[in-house]
Parts: sequence; structure tokens; C-alpha cells
Amino acid sequence: MTSFVKKVWVITVNTFREAVRDRILYSIVFFALLILALSTVMDIITIGQKSKIIKDVGLASISIFGTLIAIFVGIGLVYKELDKRTIYTIVAKPVTRFQFLLGKYFGLVLTIFVEVLAMGLIFVLIAFLATGSLDIRLFVAIGLTFLELMVVCGVAIFFSSFSTPILSGMFTLGVYVIGHTTRDLYEFSANFRGTFLEVFFKTLYYVFPNLDNFNVRPQVVHGLPIGPEYFLFSISYGVLYIAVLLILSSIIFTKRDFK
Repeated sequence: MTSFVKKVWVITVNTFREAVRDRILYSIVFFALLILALSTVMDIITIGQKSKIIKDVGLASISIFGTLIAIFVGIGLVYKELDKRTIYTIVAKPVTRFQFLLGKYFGLVLTIFVEVLAMGLIFVLIAFLATGSLDIRLFVAIGLTFLELMVVCGVAIFFSSFSTPILSGMFTLGVYVIGHTTRDLYEFSANFRGTFLEVFFKTLYYVFPNLDNFNVRPQVVHGLPIGPEYFLFSISYGVLYIAVLLILSSIIFTKRDFK
């Protein structure tokens, strides 16, 4: 393990331990498990839709609660170091700000991974017991949901590199909402050809992440195929967007004055 990776790994582990101790994390996980359990209750009142209800509610719960964890935990990671003034101790050591930011990001991603893994296993078990079969596409859907959450983590880290937790949370939530409507915004821009609004809506489409690229819930719920080319495209898109976010975050954080 090189010195660069070792320093990033130390910050990653410390960030993960700090996130696990956060009480918000446990309460959100509790509600996530509660929603997953409710999916089986809903099955009783929706006769004939057993498989669809469980898959739809389960996958939606993992996505929503994973996003809440990414936002609530992510927006405070950098601010806490500044508020407690521990950032001065860290930057005084041979650790670059890029390594610090990278460690914070991977610590948050590790936290999200553990949470998604726990919720995913419980969900797959519930779906298997309820339907009597194991749908392999559930793992694909959960994997792409995790990739979407990695992008949301990158957005949270980006805003927290120069803003307060409240503003970072609002901005990140705004990006999440727009990210799930960019395709509609692009189609909506056709109603304003040659005007400022057309440019505005198309700019939103190209600048903000298209989070629907990671959503295969309709295909899984309705039993439609998911091509490998779509899976590879989503991975490439997510990795590229995360890299851009981390580079921009690093540039901003490096130039930031802590005084």
C-alpha cells in the first residue's frame, strides 16, 4: 500500500467510524427496515400484485433511505472538522487537502455500502420468502442504486467543501430532485423553442446528473430485460460524474481559507 493510499485509507476508516456512531444513521436504518416489513403487509391488501408490490416498495425504500443517509451524514463531514478545529491538526500533518477530501468521500461511501448491503440482503430475503423465487435482477437494481448513492455522496461532498450543512443539504436535495426530472425538463424545453427557457432547461439537463440512468425499478417490477450495455453505460456515466465532482471539490477545498 503506497503512502498516498494509506493516508486516504486512514481518513476513510475514521470517517466510517464517526458515521456509524451518528444517531441519525441508526434511526434512518430503523425506518428503512420498517418500510421493508410494511411491504409484506401491503401485499395482504393488494391481492394479485404480490411480487410487484414487494419489489417496488423494497427498491424504493433502499433508494430513499440511502439518499437520506448520504445527505444527512455527508453534508456535515467537512463542517465538523472545521467547527471542532481539528482540520488544523490534520492539514498540519503531511496530508494534502485532496487526500483529506478523498478519505472523507470514501468513508461516506463505505458507510452507504454497509447500509445498502444490509437493507439489500433483508429485502432480497423478504422477496424470496414471499415469491418463492430469486430474481437476479434485484441485485442489478440494488447495485445501480448504490452507484446512484455514490453520485449523491459526491454532490454532498462538493457542496460541503464550501458551504454550511444547511445550505449543503438543501443544494444536495435540490440536485437529487432535479436529477430525477432532467429527462422531463429536456422534453419540456421543446415548448419554448428559441427562448431563454429552452436554454435554461437544456442547461439543467446537461449539467445536473441524470439519476434516472441508475433506476431500473420499472424493468424489475414488470419483468422486463436489462441489457448489459445499459448496465455498462450506467457504470461509466456514474464513475465519470463522480470523478468530475471530486476534482471540482478538491480544487475548491484547496483554495479555501480556514481562518
